[in-house]
Amino acid sequence: MASTENGITYFRKGLGLKAEVQETLASDYSGHLVDLLRARDFTLTADDVTVRLAREFGFCYGVERAVDYAYQTRRKFPDRRVILAGEIIHNPHVNAKLKEMGVIFLEPDSAGFDFSMVQPDDVVILPAFGVTIEDFEALRALGCVVVDTTCGSVLNVWKRVESYARDSFTALIHGKYYHEETRATASQVGKYPGGRYLVVRNMEEARYVCDYIEGRGDREEFLKRFAHAANPGFDPDVDLSRVGVANQTTMLARESLAIGAEVGKSMEKAYGAEHRAEHFRTFDTICSATQDRQDAVRELLDEPLDVMIVIGGYNSSNTMSLAALCAERVTTYHIEDAHCLDVATGGIRHLPIGGKEEVQGDSWLIGEGPVRVGLTAGASTPNNKIGDAVARIFATRGIEEIE
Repeated sequence: MASTENGITYFRKGLGLKAEVQETLASDYSGHLVDLLRARDFTLTADDVTVRLAREFGFCYGVERAVDYAYQTRRKFPDRRVILAGEIIHNPHVNAKLKEMGVIFLEPDSAGFDFSMVQPDDVVILPAFGVTIEDFEALRALGCVVVDTTCGSVLNVWKRVESYARDSFTALIHGKYYHEETRATASQVGKYPGGRYLVVRNMEEARYVCDYIEGRGDREEFLKRFAHAANPGFDPDVDLSRVGVANQTTMLARESLAIGAEVGKSMEKAYGAEHRAEHFRTFDTICSATQDRQDAVRELLDEPLDVMIVIGGYNSSNTMSLAALCAERVTTYHIEDAHCLDVATGGIRHLPIGGKEEVQGDSWLIGEGPVRVGLTAGASTPNNKIGDAVARIFATRGIEEIE
């Protein structure tokens, strides 16, 4: 279970208490209505309201593992301070539960985590997103106990980015430069001298990079635009000649693949096919759970739906990707939980697609006649929160009981 690495006690494969915490986990996060939806082919109908749940939704394996390990940690070390580096996952309810259990949350700043308050007897949990190399080395120097819940899919991306740095390729990462996962991923280039990275948020930024590769960019403007999204000393005139594409695991898979293809085309235009073959690499590093949830949403959107509800934390990247995907086909609301649905007024609080702040919307499910509501949830959303939202959807139409 535990290993000792350069002076720290390190847990990566559980703490041997899985059976002991299962009942508590089930009590905190399972949902009866979700079980009912599964049993009824992901469909519930009452009166004139039908709710259709995507076949892949909610907690993924990596999230389940991270939450499980956090609960095991609290159980194994009841008398020690347990400190969490950031949020275990991007769901406010799960993080609130951990705070109730006495877990201390340590918030990062632009430079990473300040571990000055950590003592050798403390236990530090690394979140599902992972932490940067610098943060891990800081913990190693302190000699505390470390419980690492970093998702396996994230570790696979790290290996890819590390291989780019080893072979003197710049890692071009499709992601959000400020996101915990992307920061940790970008730091992997530091394992090799001269390792380089550049983070692009979307296809618009990727095309800007492509223009520069093809000789149409302005150096000063480029450096200003990506000042926070590239390694110190990044030189686009040199560092874009050998490029390997990777991505934050929770991004929209379709866009990640398109960005890889676009950059490859630009490399060929600028230098020729032979250069591209030797100086460009791309791999799909979207995690399977993210892909499965996006595929399930596409399948659901092929049905006639009047509205789509996407449940998940407002800072959850994979939830935002699901909401953006749904909004292409049907009116979509990204809500944090069931409390965003006001049964009395029929109003809805939600995060607009691409928005940064929650807004209040009115009358999203009133009117007469049958209505079909599509539903999905991000990979960090517990089943009980999904079930609560289902109950509220029916209650908004005055339906209090579901057989």
